[in-house]
Amino acid sequence: MNAPINILIVEDDASVRDALADYLGGHGYAVAVAADGRQMATQIARCRPDLVVLDVMLPGEDGLSICRRLAAEGPPVLMLSALGETTDRIVGLELGAADYLAKPFEPRELLARIRAVLRRQDAVSSEPAEQHQQLCFAGWRLDVGERLLRDADGELVSLTAGELDLLIAFAERPGRLLSRQQLMDITHGDSAENFDRAVDLAVSRLRRKLAQVCNDSPIETVRGGGYRFRLPVQRQ
Repeated sequence: MNAPINILIVEDDASVRDALADYLGGHGYAVAVAADGRQMATQIARCRPDLVVLDVMLPGEDGLSICRRLAAEGPPVLMLSALGETTDRIVGLELGAADYLAKPFEPRELLARIRAVLRRQDAVSSEPAEQHQQLCFAGWRLDVGERLLRDADGELVSLTAGELDLLIAFAERPGRLLSRQQLMDITHGDSAENFDRAVDLAVSRLRRKLAQVCNDSPIETVRGGGYRFRLPVQRQ
């Protein structure tokens, strides 16, 4: 018998927290709860969650700051927020959230989003080791499995989880024109919503970071079409 999937809900509203815990528990998940970042850290050490459902508005450290920390090496994060503005969703996704759901929402939609995130996570973790390859371009080396980017001098380049997802999407498809919607689908899966501005901002930030090291960006804009990775890539 397979062990249940562990979900951690971080939500300061007790009524919302308990309702979600009961609903997800009724669908076979092992659910732990926390009201803030401190309780979350305790629960993560205790139950090692497979996914964190994280509210943005929390007492003390806010959810966006927590998401930034978890994106580096923690479990995937599905963010919840009463702030439904596009810019708020953009920030959450850029910080590395696997998905973002605006309140109010139907519990069934949250369940569907959780299942989609977990499917993507399973697909990544089940890849054979040989597929965790290195993508090399202009002296740069992108380790897909370790999710590390090194410049031509071998120095690590600091990128967020979202920026790494975007760079991997480009480097795995050199020379191919990718629309904004394609980039959202590749980096955020079936549950991605079409936020053109989110893609534009993410590409802009990635370009700036790459240009700081190589004085140029390998990502070019195709007017009316999207973006293209213009450098040849070698797979090792």
